[in-house]
Amino acid sequence: MPSFDVVSKVDMHELTNAIDQANREIQTRFDFKGSNAKFDWGDNKITMSAPSDFQLKQMLDVLQNKFAKRGLDVRNLDKQKPEVSLHMAKQVLEVKQGIDAEYAKRITKLIKDSKLKVQTSIQGEQVRVTGKKRDDLQDVIALLKESNLELPLQYENFRD
Repeated sequence: MPSFDVVSKVDMHELTNAIDQANREIQTRFDFKGSNAKFDWGDNKITMSAPSDFQLKQMLDVLQNKFAKRGLDVRNLDKQKPEVSLHMAKQVLEVKQGIDAEYAKRITKLIKDSKLKVQTSIQGEQVRVTGKKRDDLQDVIALLKESNLELPLQYENFRD
C-alpha cells in the first residue's frame, strides 16, 4: 500500500550557513560597528546578543532575510522574550524540529475529518499516512498544504 511521512525538519547545514552570513553582515554594517552584537548557535538554540533591544530587532530582521534567501522557514523559530539589562540585551530563538504529539493529533484529526480513504499513525515525531490509492495520498498533501498550519511541513519517504 502506498504511504508517505509528514515531518517538520530544518536543514541544519543551511541553518548554519544562514547564521554565519547573518554574523558577517552584522559585523560589516555601519550601525553595528564597534558593538559586540553576534549570533551564537548551539543545542538547537540561536542566541542573539546586542547592546540594546533595538539592535536585537534589527538582528532578527537580518536573520529572517538570510533564512528566506536560503529557503528556510521562519516558522521553525520559537522566539523567546528578550532579556534586557543595563549594557546587554539577549534573545534566544529555539529551532523547532519534529512534530510534537499534540500537533500530530491535530494533523491526524484534520485528515480524518476530510473523509479521505487513508489511515494515519503517529510515529515519534512524524505522521505516517497510508492509503490504497496514490491519488488519495496526493489529496492529503494538498489538504495539508492549503490548511495553513503554523508549523512548516515536509512530505517524504513516499512509497508505492
